[in-house]
Amino acid sequence: MDLFGIFISLILLMYLAYRGINVLILAPILSLLAVAMAGGLPIMATYTQVFMRSLGNYVVQFFPLFMLGAIFGKLMADSGSARAIAEWGVNRLGAEQSILAIVLSCGILTYGGVSLFVVAFAVYPIANALFRRADVPKRLIPAAIALGSFTFTMTALPGTPAIQNAIPAPFFGTDAFAAPLLGLIAGLIMAGGGVLWLNWRRARLAAAGEGYGDHPVTEQKAADVELPSVAVALAPAMLVIALNALFTYIVIPNLDNTYLAQPEYGATDVSAVRGVWAIIGALVASIALLLALHWRRYRNVLESVNQGTYGALLPIFNTASEVGYGAVIASLPAFALIRDAVLNIAPGNPLISVAVATNVLAGVTGSASGGMSIALQTLGEQFRQLAETSGVSLELMHRVTALASGGFDALPHNGAVITLLGICGLTHRQSYPDIFVVAVAIPVLATIVVITLGSLAL
Repeated sequence: MDLFGIFISLILLMYLAYRGINVLILAPILSLLAVAMAGGLPIMATYTQVFMRSLGNYVVQFFPLFMLGAIFGKLMADSGSARAIAEWGVNRLGAEQSILAIVLSCGILTYGGVSLFVVAFAVYPIANALFRRADVPKRLIPAAIALGSFTFTMTALPGTPAIQNAIPAPFFGTDAFAAPLLGLIAGLIMAGGGVLWLNWRRARLAAAGEGYGDHPVTEQKAADVELPSVAVALAPAMLVIALNALFTYIVIPNLDNTYLAQPEYGATDVSAVRGVWAIIGALVASIALLLALHWRRYRNVLESVNQGTYGALLPIFNTASEVGYGAVIASLPAFALIRDAVLNIAPGNPLISVAVATNVLAGVTGSASGGMSIALQTLGEQFRQLAETSGVSLELMHRVTALASGGFDALPHNGAVITLLGICGLTHRQSYPDIFVVAVAIPVLATIVVITLGSLAL
């Protein structure tokens, strides 16, 4: 009965999230539903001592990354930098390469640390005008933005400051540059395969007589601010990547970190915190550069910083609630059956086990970071032990985990997908099939390729 309760809980979580109910409400209610159906377990104690404690631990560990990333993205948008980079990409490639221009513009922004939601709002008006001018079907805009924002810069490219690339670091003692070559290969598969698909779709639709379509003009007015040059706009974004590498490989390892072994500092070592520390330092320095370069462009710096901070609260608490949900499910006796099934999918290859667990949980929760966090919070230690026993590189485990989080997460109930379609004024029926190919199918293929190449090297 308790195994049945887990599946009912998961199905309801996926369905009700798709129907628009906030996960902050769903996660505790549905986790406790599973507890109630299991019978014999204290509901209130599970809520306060398991769910809330896991939620709090996640916030303590990752809130700085969410907050600083959101502030950075807001300042990039309000300074006109995000728009300057997007327009530069479009102007350089031209209307004939409109799909590639939008994908690369989104990729540059997200790889530089700008939130995918900020990117969607900043790039959509440009994409809409460009696709209209080039007579490219508007239905392809969401997939082009998703490809540049949700895929290779989120999980594959080494050094990306995306939270999905930071979460595995404490579990595997790795950093944001883990398995760089395989990450680049995965990124090329995602970017190249996605652009090829969208250009093929454009050609097929054009042959069928479909152009931009009959859509109202929805371009937003440009911000009342003088846009910076592309070099100035890019500088803070590129600084995030450069400083991330500098802090990861030179600065932090050469500091005296012996005090971390003391109980008041968590009785840990630098490998467990280096990845998070590096991204925090890189974002703080890049925010300072943004303020210095664009001080006169901001209408109200305090308001921008405040809005960025507030913008981090809902995403982190959504993800933390999903982590709490996962902790409750993992505490149920029946979860041992699920755990053993996942770990025994490929007993000699933990890469497959971690990929399946992460992808399935990301699909159920509709969240890359949420699914990955649940998988690692509940099975992370087992995955690490399996990797060490099997001789699998922990850097490779990091990269496969990050890649796997960016597959089934983009199913129709995913919040970013729903938001993106809303920004573009399109429906799932019009645009989701192409989003599925570029943000689900091709990333899953890239993950399989990386697992295959990594397994051959064992």
